[in-house]
Amino acid sequence: MANTTPVRSLNVIAREIRANWPKVYFGAVPYLDAMSQLVSVNDDYGLDSGRSIVNYFLSNATQFRGDVARRIKAELKAMVK
Repeated sequence: MANTTPVRSLNVIAREIRANWPKVYFGAVPYLDAMSQLVSVNDDYGLDSGRSIVNYFLSNATQFRGDVARRIKAELKAMVK
């Protein structure tokens, strides 16, 4: 049976990250800002692909911790797979 879980848009995910990570690491801020403007990893932000924006965010989000962080990071990793 196919996975019928709806894929959330990146801007919705970015909103949840901001709500659950009060002091966003400065290195992650530009990528989180970009994700706030995107719907999917197939969108472009300037000269960067949504896929690369998400990967850069994940690389800079090591200080984003906890159950919510683990769930969101897994969701983002699945999107860029």
